[in-house]
Amino acid sequence: MRAEEIRARRRLMASRGAKQTFTYVGIILMSIWAVFPLFWMIIISLKERIYTYDPSVWIFQPVFENYVSVFAEKNLGKFLINSAIVSLSTTFLALFFGTLAAYGFSRFKVKRMRGLMFFLLAVRMIPSVAIVIPIFVIARFGSMLDTRLLLIITYMIFNIPFTVWMMKGFFDEIPKELEEAAKVDGCTTLQTLYKIVLPVVQPGLIATSIFCIISSWNEFVYALFLTSIKSVTTPTIVQMFLSIQGVAWGEMSAVGTVSIMPVLLFAMIVQKNMVRGLSFGAVKG
Repeated sequence: MRAEEIRARRRLMASRGAKQTFTYVGIILMSIWAVFPLFWMIIISLKERIYTYDPSVWIFQPVFENYVSVFAEKNLGKFLINSAIVSLSTTFLALFFGTLAAYGFSRFKVKRMRGLMFFLLAVRMIPSVAIVIPIFVIARFGSMLDTRLLLIITYMIFNIPFTVWMMKGFFDEIPKELEEAAKVDGCTTLQTLYKIVLPVVQPGLIATSIFCIISSWNEFVYALFLTSIKSVTTPTIVQMFLSIQGVAWGEMSAVGTVSIMPVLLFAMIVQKNMVRGLSFGAVKG
């Protein structure tokens, strides 16, 4: 019996080792699959400024003329500033109004709340091309075309519903007794929200803000149709590198590399809180 138990344990350990090996191999392959496009784009941005790109060239002398060109000739810095102002303003306003609405949906009895929540979800799911023309016409009559304010208002259309849905889930996980205790101590509803509830759902706020920033930073359709010169954002300048000569792959890749760095840096800084926010309420004691 002793020998049989030892063999059974060895088989069990071998089986677990094989499963762990397959798991690690799968994770490595998925990571390579996800990171390789970024790696490829960076490589292209370090090659010479040519219109005929040869993907078979792996050994070359890295140059930075593409980055110099997009900043000096294409004025990339101005577009990055536009994207930053629009994205940060949209995220702040969406979090402010969306959080208040989500708290109201979570804590107060609202008539037809399910219908309202699904209406917000439907607004979030509307394709951009379906409403960009009406927005363009309204903005034209209001003399708001090619302004940052127009982009901020437009981006809020799909960021506020997303914020409401995200934050309502976080608020639902907070025990109401915590707020009742604060009100017994003399706090008003707004004071309870500001001093008690928001610090608890801070990871959720950070996770929601990351998604809002990413969606606003990468938005293309609205920025393309509603801006022309003064308020152009980074994603729309890709069309500058398309010409009758061909595609300026190096400069296009340089713009892509530079444009993703701020979002990646922000995500790395708040990574811990983002993971906590996405897993908030997933495990109950």
